[in-house]
Amino acid sequence: MQKRHGTLVLVRHGESRFNTLNLFTGWIDVPLSMVGIEEAQHVAKHCKQFDYDAAYTSYLERAQETLLVILSKQKKIGVFQHERDTRYTISPSASTEFEIKPLPIFTSRNLNERAYGILQGMNKNTAVKKYGKKKVRAWRRGFCEQPPKGESLKNVFKRVIVYFEKNIHPRIVRGESVLIVAHGNTLRAIIKFLEKIDDTKISFIDLPFAHPLTYTYMNDQFIRVDGTYTLRRPLR
Repeated sequence: MQKRHGTLVLVRHGESRFNTLNLFTGWIDVPLSMVGIEEAQHVAKHCKQFDYDAAYTSYLERAQETLLVILSKQKKIGVFQHERDTRYTISPSASTEFEIKPLPIFTSRNLNERAYGILQGMNKNTAVKKYGKKKVRAWRRGFCEQPPKGESLKNVFKRVIVYFEKNIHPRIVRGESVLIVAHGNTLRAIIKFLEKIDDTKISFIDLPFAHPLTYTYMNDQFIRVDGTYTLRRPLR
């Protein structure tokens, strides 16, 4: 029997209601805008080609809503799992009453967006006026710089990759197909890890909302087979 190659699909959530207001969101829990819902429906058409074994997302509503829209278009039943207590884990084969096999959904704060500290909830133009263009740009585009009480992209990379290596990577090595619906900065961290991107470049990866990237695991490495990005990320 031919060995099954693992597949990883990365999707950034659709536009949130804070995005429409040009506000720093971070860990503030904000739902999708109407445009964001439409974007999730659009990306669902791309994701429909895969028969996922598991899905992963953050604790934040905008990512979970995007994931559920994707699964609804595939007529899949997503079952949220308990992150810390396996006694509450529901196996996809636990019930024969479903017409289709339930898809396990794993949520983790490790996949949450970057915490922006004092900037969270603040208008981005107001932040520039208050703290200065140079400082805000360093906070937003530096790999190690972080706003007060917030995280740097380096901090995000550390927490995301520890979680990825422990929980997601082994599934893909086994030949499973995994969907991750998360946030711009958490997905940049994963892309940096998969593609070995330099620290100085990773912050400039532009990931539009609901824009899928697909990787195949072959010969002990991840190969991007679908989806593109640029290194010209504007300061939106």
